Amino acid sequence: MSEITQEEVQSPCIGVCSIDETSGYCQGCYRTIEEIKGWWDMSPPQQGKLVADLEQRQNQAISFD
Repeated sequence: MSEITQEEVQSPCIGVCSIDETSGYCQGCYRTIEEIKGWWDMSPPQQGKLVADLEQRQNQAISFD
């Protein structure tokens, strides 16, 4: 029997927990309340996809265009 391992994805929380009323995203990690609450119920692939999405959100939020 082979052992199935799943790579652990580190939480994107940086301890700056404040939801922006305009965007609905946390100002520290760029997750929504639903994403924050559901983090520990997500599979590692789901967490990884969310982390990739968060990078895009952050880049859009700090865009100088």
